[in-house]
Amino acid sequence: MSFIIVGYGRVGARTARILDTEGYDVVVVDTNSDKIKRADTAGFEVIKGNGSDNSVLEQAGVDDAVALGGLTGDPSINFAACLTGKQHGCRVAMRISEDSNPNVYERYESDVDEVIDPERLGAVGAKTALLGGNFNVLDELTEGLSLTSLSVPNTAPIVGQTVNEIELGDHGRIYAHGRANEPMTIPLPATTVKRGDRLALVVEHDNLMKVRQTLVGNS
Repeated sequence: MSFIIVGYGRVGARTARILDTEGYDVVVVDTNSDKIKRADTAGFEVIKGNGSDNSVLEQAGVDDAVALGGLTGDPSINFAACLTGKQHGCRVAMRISEDSNPNVYERYESDVDEVIDPERLGAVGAKTALLGGNFNVLDELTEGLSLTSLSVPNTAPIVGQTVNEIELGDHGRIYAHGRANEPMTIPLPATTVKRGDRLALVVEHDNLMKVRQTLVGNS
């Protein structure tokens, strides 16, 4: 599986490293010579050019890529890159700038698969957005515990339940909850889970599939 990362700044570089560590092929696109040099030194295939240019993305292998992340600090470049990626059949994730108006989600969300706010999600969130799915392992906290996230699908059996009613036993704990496109907070026991909500959990690694089944069923 190959991924194209447009923009090798703070978020782009960390996202590329995470994907590389997990065994994925990564191609980096950037216009900055210093960033291109750093990406090359890190062992990535690099293409120097503007990610909003279709010919540059074709050179980066967009026809064969599984996903493309527009992760520069310029939303206009990110959006153009994502539109090209969509035209070539890629899953696309677009970074917005830290100072963007909250309504910016509405402007882009219908045209891209994921809109990434780096202040809330950062590199791990970008990686998750590129991989897709609704139950994602973000990191290993210890040898036996994993940090996971869930976007609650419409058919999940936990829709309508309160956090206190979700029975994970000793296999996991919900530690954060947020409505769609809202920051996560520590949930109250009486917080009701709705379609599209996001949950963050700590789960025993050996019981990931069991917890997934409890939360999303066969979704």
